[in-house]
Amino acid sequence: MRIGSLELSGSAVLAPLAGVSDRAMRELCLSYGAAMVTTEMVSAKGYTMRDRKSKELLRLSDLEHPGAIQLFGYDPDTVAEAAKAASDEFSFETLDLNMGCPAPKITGNRGGSSLLKDVPLAVDIAAAVVKAVDKPVTVKMRTGWDPEHLVCVDLAKRLEDVGVAALTVHGRTKEQMYAPPVDRNSIRAVVEAVSIPVIANGDVRDGPSAKSMLEETGAAAVMVGRGAMGRPWCFQQINAYLKDGTVLPEPPLEERMEVLLRHAEKIVQYKGEYIGMRETRKHAAWYIKGTRGAAQFRADVGRLSTLEDLTVLTEKVITMSKV
Repeated sequence: MRIGSLELSGSAVLAPLAGVSDRAMRELCLSYGAAMVTTEMVSAKGYTMRDRKSKELLRLSDLEHPGAIQLFGYDPDTVAEAAKAASDEFSFETLDLNMGCPAPKITGNRGGSSLLKDVPLAVDIAAAVVKAVDKPVTVKMRTGWDPEHLVCVDLAKRLEDVGVAALTVHGRTKEQMYAPPVDRNSIRAVVEAVSIPVIANGDVRDGPSAKSMLEETGAAAVMVGRGAMGRPWCFQQINAYLKDGTVLPEPPLEERMEVLLRHAEKIVQYKGEYIGMRETRKHAAWYIKGTRGAAQFRADVGRLSTLEDLTVLTEKVITMSKV
């Protein structure tokens, strides 16, 4: 798939996941074959005000390429200013605009999927950013605000007209959040309405689900979000299945625990042990999900404070599996 001048080597990219897909996870997913990663979403307003956390969230390491940064906001001038400043300050391949986040704290401030209620404004924002930067600009959106107002096709065509290089469509409305089945028909309608690449998003977690999504929508690639949480190897599985139908099984438990430890070590390296281990707790819960004794280990996960704590926990998980 080509986004502007950028040629991606695979068909599965990692979704931006607020509070989850940080540098450690992005590097790990790329090592398993993700075609591209995207930063957690960053407030354009916050960045223009030189907010330290916003600035740090936009920084990609040398191991995070190809990579995109993602901004959200509702004022065209502010988002364009942030895009230009970020383009001058950071190294990245594409710049993504978030028009799909359903979180109340984002939509309540007119960002994310609230833009689906104001298509002209969404288009104005994209047009301003396209003019402000010389990198390919992409947009991540949902099908609409609610099932009665599916605007994805109209919005997609208008975004293409103002120079957006690619689109990601999550096949649900804002009101549907993550619960109902993905609306693949709407994604296909977008694919058929535009000539730029469309990335299909929603409930992709392995090779078969990726292939069926691509076949049913005609999309150029898939985006994996929740399916990669605690499973960075899912990209390896998807790539193998799309290549020749090979079904790679889930890694054995010992390997999964090794990956968890490697993931935690990266988080601690970048954020320090105090913050890093507290953030590791949610990842550890995902890695051990479905294992024997997982329920009783949840309390242990909630108390993780050091890498040594995690090493002890993984050993307990492995021992329990052999009982």
